[in-house]
Amino acid sequence: MNQERRMTQEVDNDEITIDLTELFMALWSKLHIIIMAGVLGALIAFVGTSFFITPKYTSETKVYVLTRADSSAGVTYTDLQTGAQLTQDYMELATSRPVLEQVIAVLNLDLTPEELKNMISVNTPEGTRILSITVQSEDPKEAKEIADAVRESVSIQITEIMDADAVNTVEEGNLPTSPSSPSVSRNIALGALLGLVLAMGVITLIFILDDTIKTPDDVEHYLGLNTLTSIPLSEGMKKGKKVKKLPEKRMMKNMKR
Repeated sequence: MNQERRMTQEVDNDEITIDLTELFMALWSKLHIIIMAGVLGALIAFVGTSFFITPKYTSETKVYVLTRADSSAGVTYTDLQTGAQLTQDYMELATSRPVLEQVIAVLNLDLTPEELKNMISVNTPEGTRILSITVQSEDPKEAKEIADAVRESVSIQITEIMDADAVNTVEEGNLPTSPSSPSVSRNIALGALLGLVLAMGVITLIFILDDTIKTPDDVEHYLGLNTLTSIPLSEGMKKGKKVKKLPEKRMMKNMKR
């Protein structure tokens, strides 16, 4: 009983190995189609990225926030620790409604506060009191102007609301010369990968659904019948050539002869 079970498991393992081998051979035989699909996917991604996606530019500005109780004394470790904890509050102030509305009024922007907020991202390096303000826009000049305006507006808010000692500019907004997004090279790579995966998926699906008999081994494997012989098809034979039928009367006449 155990021996029969082992034999059955070995047969099943052999069938899985054969199936995987046949699948690999099917993919290998269609390698040119897979490569063409990858090239086509990369080409589509390049055209779509270059002509149908509007590039965006990023400008970044940084400020340093100094908070201390006694401006005449030196900066202590407690001051630094307290300032680092307050950076989360500063980040919220940078995208607060008063700051956004002031920026819109100063630059005369045709944007709502929510739309402007979606263009701004604020972060701070861990363990520092440096506030980094990044603005992304389709116009590089507008990105720089908004970044500088947000920096100035939030500096006033931090000084007045948080009672900070000073907010010093570390970096003014830069004028970007090249778009930050989209990444053409990344999209091309993703397009090529998607084309390859789709082609391999379609070929695999066709292979799995194809249950036609192709070889004598398939007859024995799937039908359990023994093949007595097989007639090979010569390479020089023409396929699909129609034979012209004789008229019925003429055929009967030839048979009588």
